[in-house]
Amino acid sequence: MQSFVENLRLVRYPLNLMGMKMGRNVSVIRLNSGKLIIHSTAPFSKADLEELRQWGTPTWLVEATNFHDTLALKGVAALPDLPYLVPPGFPLTDKLKGQPLDSPPTEWGDEVKVIRIDGMPKINEFAFFHAESQSLIVADLLFNIPESAGAFTHGFLRLISGIKSHPGNSRMFRFMIKDRDAFEESLRHILELDFERIIVAHGEPIEVEAKETLRIIFRKLGFAV
Repeated sequence: MQSFVENLRLVRYPLNLMGMKMGRNVSVIRLNSGKLIIHSTAPFSKADLEELRQWGTPTWLVEATNFHDTLALKGVAALPDLPYLVPPGFPLTDKLKGQPLDSPPTEWGDEVKVIRIDGMPKINEFAFFHAESQSLIVADLLFNIPESAGAFTHGFLRLISGIKSHPGNSRMFRFMIKDRDAFEESLRHILELDFERIIVAHGEPIEVEAKETLRIIFRKLGFAV
């Protein structure tokens, strides 16, 4: 696990999609109570879970977008007793007994803020803000695939997603926006938060001028933020 601050860690897993080395980042937030929010599913091993339990008490498993069902079955199977919080319309809600993410647990209090990214009902992505570490955690809002992923991965991403440089936002993500005004309002709300880093689901965290990077990316794409 990669530790950013005392109560936020990142666990990295391999994930290949159509030959692309995308990777899957799982963010783990430890509340002051010692309870853990596990943000994103992965093929958690017994060793992974033992390390998590030494650090805190796994209490919630979260999926923050409807497009992240790839590893859901394996993730829930490893932690079957945890509430599984998912966005409205998540594909495996009934099978995995998903609970609504748009009504986050009151125990999270002011430690973790959950922001729905409006205007894209098919994706229904939610951003998380961990106040203590000043970290914004996103799913597919941004990709930041490193050069080490290789030329094939970057070339294919450029072809199918239109991401010419990283970090960036994919063409398919923008295609899912049905209410541009609502989406822009959500971005403005996110940009009002006091974050200094962005943790993405695929690729490297953005730790230098993270807020301005997010703003510039979407301004260049024509959004009023």
